[in-house]
Amino acid sequence: MRNLITDIPGLRVGHAGDSKLGSGSTVVLFEQPVVASVDVRGGGPGTRETALLDPAQTVEGIDAIVLSGGSAYGLDAASGVQAFLREQGRGFKVREALVPIVPAAILFDLLAGGDKNWGRYPPYRDLGYDAVKAAGLDFALGSVGAGLGATTFSLKGGIGSASATTRDGLTVGAIVAANAAGSVTIGDGPHFWAAPFEQSKEFGGRGWPSSFSAPDLAFRSKGAVRENTTLAVVATDANLTKAQCKRLAVMAQSGLSRAIYPVHTPLDGDVVFAAAMGAKPLPDPVYSLSELGMAAANVIARAIARGVYEASALPFPGSLPSWQGRFAT
Repeated sequence: MRNLITDIPGLRVGHAGDSKLGSGSTVVLFEQPVVASVDVRGGGPGTRETALLDPAQTVEGIDAIVLSGGSAYGLDAASGVQAFLREQGRGFKVREALVPIVPAAILFDLLAGGDKNWGRYPPYRDLGYDAVKAAGLDFALGSVGAGLGATTFSLKGGIGSASATTRDGLTVGAIVAANAAGSVTIGDGPHFWAAPFEQSKEFGGRGWPSSFSAPDLAFRSKGAVRENTTLAVVATDANLTKAQCKRLAVMAQSGLSRAIYPVHTPLDGDVVFAAAMGAKPLPDPVYSLSELGMAAANVIARAIARGVYEASALPFPGSLPSWQGRFAT
């Protein structure tokens, strides 16, 4: 087990970023079309091809999922992934035509620093192509891909991932681009809100503080002048229907609430995708799915904390510090 979403057989992850731009894209590539759905909770989402993930819609299989910086400009990253997949002969077949199905979601990182004067066309289509081309089983965490320009209220955000196995032997993993309006750590200290779910000191092993003060529990948010949204993909080796994937995504959203304070605000565009690889039968449609959803929420919470823990500060004036730079000893 890598403690990554790629512990689920049948998928790979790739990043591409531009350090001068201060932004990038991340792709979850499926070896075969998979069943998937989505749950959107944030007040300001930016998405592409998510309507077809509704259980009532016709298309069952998707080829990849894109998470990207760049706000609405970043939706172009999915076009780059489509181009790569079309070159591989993949896509939804309509007679002789092939249409790769690539849902996407974006986060706002346009004010995190970097040169955004890209000319007539934004670079995200090429970043999407480069990310899917680089997809593999092992991938970096922190300030990479869609997490390159990510921030939270007080610390640099980033890409995180984690995985777990249920009592039924089903595996679930998550990859998250943590770019929240709220805080991932408690007050001004090093302790993560997700600490009760931590495994093997994956984000420092600090636990929770011995007590909580009023300032620890006070409302703190980046506000309208900074960038927001946490994006996540959860995947499982279970054989799920599209409706069951929808329920998995709904339950997995609880992981954001376990790791970010506050969350799902009017300034966030929080989105969770859920994909089922279909390798293992679901032993019970109620209890097994319930445990899988609980585990999915836990791995999302852990992945958010890992994304912040592994992040590096950007080299731009006024950039937020990293957790490592502020608290590591």
